[in-house]
Amino acid sequence: MSTNIDDLLASVIDETPVADDGLFSGHSANSFEDMFIEEGQKNAKKEAKSGSVPEVDLSIKEFKPIEKFFLDEPANYFDDASYYKTAIAGEGQASNRLHAVLSKYLSCQDIKDKMVYRQQVIMAYWEVIRSVAPKSASKNFPMPKRMLLRFAILLPSLFRPEHRELFSKSILENNTSEPVFYLDEWFKYIAQGKIKPSTTDEVRQKKGTGSAEEEQMRLQQLQSKNSGKLQTAENALHMAENKRSSLESELKNKVDEISRHESIVGLEPHRQSLTEGQRRVFADITNLLRELSKNDKELSKAINDFREAKGVYESVEEKIAEGPEITGANAEDISQEFETIRQMAKMTCGRQGNQFPIFTRDFFHCMPQSTGFRENVLKMLAWVESIDPNAFVRIHKNTPNRIVPFVILLPTYGDFGFCWEPFDRYNRVTSRGRIVVPMYPRDLKIAVLMAVADLRWQVAKEKASFYWMEEGLTGQYYEWIIEKQKLKGDIKQYFIQDYILWMTKESEGVQRLDKEVRGIFWRNMPFPQTLKDDLRTRSLVYDELCKKDANRAMSDGY
Repeated sequence: MSTNIDDLLASVIDETPVADDGLFSGHSANSFEDMFIEEGQKNAKKEAKSGSVPEVDLSIKEFKPIEKFFLDEPANYFDDASYYKTAIAGEGQASNRLHAVLSKYLSCQDIKDKMVYRQQVIMAYWEVIRSVAPKSASKNFPMPKRMLLRFAILLPSLFRPEHRELFSKSILENNTSEPVFYLDEWFKYIAQGKIKPSTTDEVRQKKGTGSAEEEQMRLQQLQSKNSGKLQTAENALHMAENKRSSLESELKNKVDEISRHESIVGLEPHRQSLTEGQRRVFADITNLLRELSKNDKELSKAINDFREAKGVYESVEEKIAEGPEITGANAEDISQEFETIRQMAKMTCGRQGNQFPIFTRDFFHCMPQSTGFRENVLKMLAWVESIDPNAFVRIHKNTPNRIVPFVILLPTYGDFGFCWEPFDRYNRVTSRGRIVVPMYPRDLKIAVLMAVADLRWQVAKEKASFYWMEEGLTGQYYEWIIEKQKLKGDIKQYFIQDYILWMTKESEGVQRLDKEVRGIFWRNMPFPQTLKDDLRTRSLVYDELCKKDANRAMSDGY
């Protein structure tokens, strides 16, 4: 990027001259020590009523349309003269260090020294975040600290006027009932124990205060696994009941059809015998009765499975209730989640990306609709699902379960979205995966597509298990990339790039993929039928694929 942050921060000094060190626009030039007295907390606003973590609901089949993307009137979070003071006050030496190095960075004129101070600012900033994160669960969590976690806004003077208005109009609470969270919300739910800490390559061995607490942790893991089984069993029961209702309704219509008889003209009130069409309905009724009998067996099994799963779930729940209470997450969990989030932030930027963590007008070039606000990301996810209906679907025992992953919105200048984990290792059936989306990318749509593609790949790979290079989506793609094309490198990155072309180009009838890759995606990640019907009118390539679909449908069962 041509413009650099050094010039920007230097311009802030020129534009906002104040007395003494005067480096922070809108804030009084009090002594360094005064800036961090605990009185800075007295102006903190009470956090708005916190929402809860949305439960997995297998009956929901699509995202609700977003009715409102921004507030009608801007809030006044960033007009507070003590915003900066409150944002970093009370974090001990981390606050002192960040203020000191940021002051040097802002006032330094030597380019080489600025680079040194810039790296020190990055390190000091993350130490402040480490200290702030566990406090996010507090009811009196100050709004400046919340905005610091959520948008990385440390100095409102780094805004342009339009930026201040944009972020002041962002919707504070999650009114969407979807698991899309800003960083302050994510840390809050981790601290409260409502969301489990993210997994890492190194499996953490939790140490309880005693055998009773360790047993509670084991039971909670077992409960998580049983929760998936219970939800799956209940979903199968609902499907069997819905199928029975449909069959019974159709059977009633057929019986009504053969029960209708016209009067015999001249021989009233006598009525006609069965017509030829009515006699043919007998075969339909026989088939329906056969289907009902088959459905009744499935329903009986579903009832037994649900009763058994519910019994196990309630039994474990009772044991947990009898044991010692474990409230929230321990300090080790919060510390580990912070390290995980920091690693996620680096991954969104990549090795060559801009790692500077503080919001500045110099690096922010997003339009309101392309900034990673929750509502914008949900709109993108809904668009993805409209083209790839099974993007968030996992199959268990031939039953499709739509499970939207947790989406963590990180305030970074990165361009890379990714999947951190496809599902909870203790509940592979109905647990949510975790994807990460940077809030200030060059192209929000591409960042979201990368995250969904990564999720797609990891779920397919886990499904195929040890045979991922041979079976399913990953096996077919592996054979093409490695064995036929002889390409080297990370096969998942090839898949992600092809998925982006599949969603942005091929879905519009623009052929950009190799013929064989197009066939793999067409079979394993099919477009909705309406889009297929539209594409086949545009090109013989898609018409041929539709014909192959029809041939496969006709050959099913033979």
